[in-house]
Amino acid sequence: MSNAKLGLLVVWPTFWTGFPLKLVLALLMLAAGVHPWEGAGFEALLVLSIPIDVWALGLCSRTVFLERLSVDPPKGTGLRLWGLWAVFSVIYLPLLVLIVSGAKSLAQSAVAATVHFVETNVMAIPIAEKISLELVMWGLPVTILLIVLLYGWLFGLGALAQRFVRASAPVDGEFQDIVSKWDLLRIPRDQPLLLTAFTGSGVVLIFLFWGLLPVSTPHPHEEYEFVNVKKVEAKIEPKKVIQSAEQVLARAEATLKELEKDNPVGEAPKAEKQAATNEKLATQEKPMASGATGSSGHEHDPADHTH
Repeated sequence: MSNAKLGLLVVWPTFWTGFPLKLVLALLMLAAGVHPWEGAGFEALLVLSIPIDVWALGLCSRTVFLERLSVDPPKGTGLRLWGLWAVFSVIYLPLLVLIVSGAKSLAQSAVAATVHFVETNVMAIPIAEKISLELVMWGLPVTILLIVLLYGWLFGLGALAQRFVRASAPVDGEFQDIVSKWDLLRIPRDQPLLLTAFTGSGVVLIFLFWGLLPVSTPHPHEEYEFVNVKKVEAKIEPKKVIQSAEQVLARAEATLKELEKDNPVGEAPKAEKQAATNEKLATQEKPMASGATGSSGHEHDPADHTH
C-alpha cells in the first residue's frame, strides 16, 4: 500500500472518531463564555483534544492495520504514532500555509497585470466576466498547488505509519477471523460497565453545561414596536369589584367627616353670613327710600288756591 493511501486511511477515520468529543468540549467552552476558535480558548481546546486524538488514532490505526494489511500493531502504537505525526504536522502545515499564501498573492498579481494589459490594448472586459476570469486564472494554479502539498502531507503521515506496519506481527487466518478479532477490539467484554460509564459521563456533561451556561432572560429592545398585538381583556371578578367599591365609599365617607369637622352644623360659612348681612341692609334701605320719594313727589302749586 502506498504511503499517501495509508495516511489517508488512518487520518480520515481518526478525525471523525474524535470530532464529536471535540464538539462537546467546544460547546462547554462556549457555555462558559470562552470562544474555542481564538486566543486562549483555541489553545485550551488543542490541549484538551490531545487525549482524544491519541485514543482515536490508536483505535483507527489498529483497525486499518488489521483490516487492510492483516497485521497486528504493537501496544502503544496510538501514542507513539500521534507523537510522530504531531511533530511532522507542526513543521509541515505552517510551511504549507506560507507557500499557498505566497502563491496566491503572486498569482493574483500576475492575473491582475494580465487583465489590465488586455483591457488596455485589446478590448474592454465587463465586470462580471472580469471577476470570473480572474477567479479561474489565479484559483486553478493555487488549488493544484494545495492538492499537491496535501498529498505530500498524507505521504509523510503514511511513511511514518509504515514504520509501525513493519514492526507489527502478521495475523494468520481467514478474513472472517480477522474481522471477528477486529470487532472484539471495539466491543468491550463488560458491556454493562461501559453503558454505566457512558450514561454517567453524559449526565455529568449535561449538568456541567447547564451549570456553566449564564442565566439570562431574553427581552425585546425598548424601541421595539409590537405589531398585531391582541389586547387581552381583564376578567371581571365580582369580589374584587365589590372590595374596590367599598374602599372608594370608605374614603368618601372619611372625606365628608373631615369637611364636617371644618364646618360644624349651625355655623354658616362666611359666604352665607356675608349674604345674610347684605340682605338685611337692603331691607333697611327700602323704607327710607320710599319715604323720601313721598315727600318730594307732591309739589305746591299756587294755582290751586283761587280766591
